Amino acid sequence: MRAHELVLHRIERDLAEGVLAVGDRLPGERVLAGDLAVSRSSVREAIRVLEAMGVVRTAVGSGPEAGAIVVADPISSIGAALRLHTATKHLPIADLVETRILLESWALREAADRRPRPDLTAVDGCLDAMDDATLGPEQFLRLDAAFHVAMSELAGNVVVAAMMAALRDSIHGYVLAGVPLLDDWPAVAATLRREHRAIVAAVRRGHGIRAGELVCAHIRGYVDLITPT
Repeated sequence: MRAHELVLHRIERDLAEGVLAVGDRLPGERVLAGDLAVSRSSVREAIRVLEAMGVVRTAVGSGPEAGAIVVADPISSIGAALRLHTATKHLPIADLVETRILLESWALREAADRRPRPDLTAVDGCLDAMDDATLGPEQFLRLDAAFHVAMSELAGNVVVAAMMAALRDSIHGYVLAGVPLLDDWPAVAATLRREHRAIVAAVRRGHGIRAGELVCAHIRGYVDLITPT
């Protein structure tokens, strides 16, 4: 079980046992991270899933409205989210690739057309982190998966964002499994970096169709590299 899933299970248990109810605030990031011995980033990832499922609402700042507050009867929603996380670990790669292309190309077209323009801070952070030449394939591709999830969130559609978040482990799984089939990982990583930045540049310029085309070619291009001929 991944760290953010531990957080989801903890919150599901608290809700089922009545420790938490609609209107209650979730324990803080520091408390959950300490109780479960996970990172605060894992807590944030779990809360993003809950927010995408409509279970909680988050607000920054201080006061009674700050933090993550339970806003809906969550038991069935959390159960569905956890089942989806589990089921997607065994999807056929071809189906997963086509679904990625469908979701990501749509999301990028929508993001490029949004006014005001979407905040690209998280996306740019992933790009900068992937520029570290000392990263191994595992670390690089974790960041790659985070990049693609962050890009899908730019459209502002919580259903698409939740689906991409649920597919994240499966995406990382088939991408990482293909690394031993590559002749020159550093060259492939350099190509992926260039393609990522070209996709983001298209979104930033408002070129939605081009961004969709680039992400499609990017996803298919890597699959072609790891598919035996």
